[in-house]
Amino acid sequence: MEKKQKKGSENMKRYRVHRLDIDMEKDQEKLEQFLNDMKGEVVSIIPHVTPKFSPGGMGAYVDFLLIVEKVAQF
Repeated sequence: MEKKQKKGSENMKRYRVHRLDIDMEKDQEKLEQFLNDMKGEVVSIIPHVTPKFSPGGMGAYVDFLLIVEKVAQF
């Protein structure tokens, strides 16, 4: 998914949004590899947090990340 943004007379900027399915307890290396392989600049990492009910009470876990990448301007 790509988005374009225009501010006055500035050049157009391009962004890509990546979805990375991840298990936060096990996939640290997967996240590191993904970030190191990116060509553009990381703008934001947004976790998708899901509530988790357990006998001990409430909790939460991250089931995927949205990573916003700024790619080359034109």
